[in-house]
Amino acid sequence: MTPWEAVAIFAAGTAAGGINAVVGSGSLITFPTLVALGYPPVLANVSNNIGLVPGAVASCWGYRRELAGQGGRLLRLGSGSLLGALAGGLLLLSLPESAFKMIVPALIVIALVLVVLQPRLNAWVRGRRSGEAGHGGPLLWALVCLAGVYGGYFGAAQGILLISLLGIFLPDDMQTVNGIKNALSGIVNATAAALFIVIAEVDWAVVGLIAAGAFLGGYTGASVGRRLPSWALRGVIVCVGLVAVVKLLTG
Repeated sequence: MTPWEAVAIFAAGTAAGGINAVVGSGSLITFPTLVALGYPPVLANVSNNIGLVPGAVASCWGYRRELAGQGGRLLRLGSGSLLGALAGGLLLLSLPESAFKMIVPALIVIALVLVVLQPRLNAWVRGRRSGEAGHGGPLLWALVCLAGVYGGYFGAAQGILLISLLGIFLPDDMQTVNGIKNALSGIVNATAAALFIVIAEVDWAVVGLIAAGAFLGGYTGASVGRRLPSWALRGVIVCVGLVAVVKLLTG
């Protein structure tokens, strides 16, 4: 690894950590960067996943006020994220990379539509599921688990999927929802990372550079994200998601 490559990986990790804290889809910066530098796709994906874990921890710390009192929800929904991440990580190591990439753009577009319609859908769901408004019920758990499968396999835009689902099913403001999203994304990344460390090939130099950058970017991104009003945060989500779709369709 040359000094220039090390700087590029660190910078990509910093940007990814910041974007993940505010929206999600940070892997759409780090993963293509690693592939462009010549790393094999699966090795790049595995090393990137492990490296982004410190960024998730930093973003959760940045959202600690919004996460206060959310322990029950995180235990319930986090179990779905954990199980999904294990399944997704195993799929990554056993299936061809093209299997999920075929449906990723469609998933992101669906998530963006959900984000735009989230206020109306949230009211609709609350009116029909009032008894489960506190945690979203078994449907949200199942959908969070599926998002965990996707996150364990590739991870890009899992934050957009999660924030759209949580925003619909949970009766909370967008900042609280974003904090919960950061925690669940962190569970997915950490679970998949633990699996990859045990059974996959890892480039630890890449992991270290991404981890250092992601930690810095995660804390900074959380500070910025917490100051955004709900409409602005929703607008950022849509913009990043559209960029993600273009990158995946043209990459």
